[in-house]
Amino acid sequence: MKDFLKYVAATVTGIILVTVIMGILTVISLVGMAASTASSTNVEDNSVFTLMLSGELAERTEDNPLAMFTDQLAEPLGLDQILSAIRKAKENEDIKGIYIEAGMFVSDSPASAHAIREALLDFKKSGKWIVAYGDSYTQTTYYICSVADKIYLNPSGMVDWHGLAAQPMFVKDLLAKFGVKFQLSKVGKYKSAPEMMTADGMSEPNREQVTAYINGIWKVMLNDVSASRKVSVDSLNAYADRFVTLAEPEELVKLKLVDKLMYTDEVKGEIKKLLKIDSDEKVNQLTLADMEGVKGAKEKGEKIAIYYAYGDIVDSAPADQFSQEHNIVAIDVCKDLEQLMNDDDVKAVVLRVNSPGGSAYASEQIWRAVTQLKTKKPVVVSMGGYAASGGYYISCAANYIIAEPTTITGSIGIFGMFPDVSGLLTEKLGVKFDEVKTNRHAAFGTIARPFNAEEMALLDHHIGRGYELFRKRVADGRKQPVEKIEEVAQGRVWLGNDALPIKLVDAIGSLDDAVKKAAELAKLDEYHTEGYPEPTDWFTELLDMTSKGSYLDEGMRAALGEYYEPFRFLKTINSRSAIQARLPYYLDIK
Repeated sequence: MKDFLKYVAATVTGIILVTVIMGILTVISLVGMAASTASSTNVEDNSVFTLMLSGELAERTEDNPLAMFTDQLAEPLGLDQILSAIRKAKENEDIKGIYIEAGMFVSDSPASAHAIREALLDFKKSGKWIVAYGDSYTQTTYYICSVADKIYLNPSGMVDWHGLAAQPMFVKDLLAKFGVKFQLSKVGKYKSAPEMMTADGMSEPNREQVTAYINGIWKVMLNDVSASRKVSVDSLNAYADRFVTLAEPEELVKLKLVDKLMYTDEVKGEIKKLLKIDSDEKVNQLTLADMEGVKGAKEKGEKIAIYYAYGDIVDSAPADQFSQEHNIVAIDVCKDLEQLMNDDDVKAVVLRVNSPGGSAYASEQIWRAVTQLKTKKPVVVSMGGYAASGGYYISCAANYIIAEPTTITGSIGIFGMFPDVSGLLTEKLGVKFDEVKTNRHAAFGTIARPFNAEEMALLDHHIGRGYELFRKRVADGRKQPVEKIEEVAQGRVWLGNDALPIKLVDAIGSLDDAVKKAAELAKLDEYHTEGYPEPTDWFTELLDMTSKGSYLDEGMRAALGEYYEPFRFLKTINSRSAIQARLPYYLDIK
């Protein structure tokens, strides 16, 4: 009888749980349908687009259907979403200006921040105004907001302006405490990615290239802010050296970093003056989400596809993915590019690349897909924050390459990094091994011992062959001798501005510039764009989230901050391809 009651109780509990879950899914479904039917936003006369610069910036918008029902952190802002909204605001006659509210904003790269700033500069060509306000400005938000006609600051606020610093992390000694070390095979003296696991500090070649690119990024930021704020570059450098971050707010007005100190309620009055409305009238505001439903310029002409390739380059999607980070999955990308190649409605393709690289094998497969695509229609690469190592590998075959001034690119080199856990097993855990084999290298790659000298020689030869292939791909794509490519290769990282004179890229410009070039190569007078791959529907996204532990990932990212990326690398190291064409595992630029 007891067992019977136990089973009945379990059954009833199961029915209740299923009912609750189905109810939640039904509510989410209704919300999804409501969102899809209310896709058009009515823009009232005398409206303002309010751009809230808070949260993390990603290359592309990805819906998070659970965010509204949970305490999960806000979903990342999409660079594509922001640029589209700014463009629509420029085109719409009822939108009179942009109000930027600066918060705790983290950009995925300096190039993405630059892209937003350039879009805002283009907006100002319409004759409309931009006003920025912040309780405090991070250095990145100030850089973006410096384009505004007026910059206002809370009387108790601050402007972070301190320059740039790079602080790579090294965990070799930490791993050694557990009896773990890495054996390395690489080509390229500048190929610094493995240093995190194999060195105590930066090598001199790495220090040289990091110094070059952070100074290059800082130079762009200085020149841009100087032009907008009418403050000399020398003065801006002096402010950074003085660490004006901690200066009195009144001092920031004298230094012309901000125009006026005011409280939040006073900002409304300034916006109303610009709109020429009474103080008791309401400001018609459009959020970033609202701008999604605002109609842009009418689509006409032929179609140009913009294919977004961002994140780590991997052979295939891992079955048990620790994080929700977006990846460039070679199998999927190759299929997608083949479909675009065979789609007669698509007349040209812009490949938007934002990747530090990854698997050398996967990069080669995508390179092949790009070369095949190029036989049917023009391919133009638009480089985002990163298009380096594997990111450059998949770009180099394009008809034309356009980079942002601060795109981190190049890094033409390959390495293999192999964990040696024999110390952990034998010395720390007391595991013993013996061996019987039929052939000389039958135990190649065993966990019982590190590679011997002969085995490392074989690996060096294999890695060297991969580097030669990479270098040849670049030489063929850029129509230069291999010897010329070798001069700028060796794993060296270049900024977009520096990559132009050495012919690794063809021009400096934006995604819009890449689209215009694609239209020119396809000989199109009228055209419109469409983004690929198509976003995953909300229900599939929901199922993916519930099966991949996104709550854990959100929590870990929030808790670990700048240490999240090294932690994520260590967590996923066994699922990564051993042969890599990539940048350092993370670039910590402060």
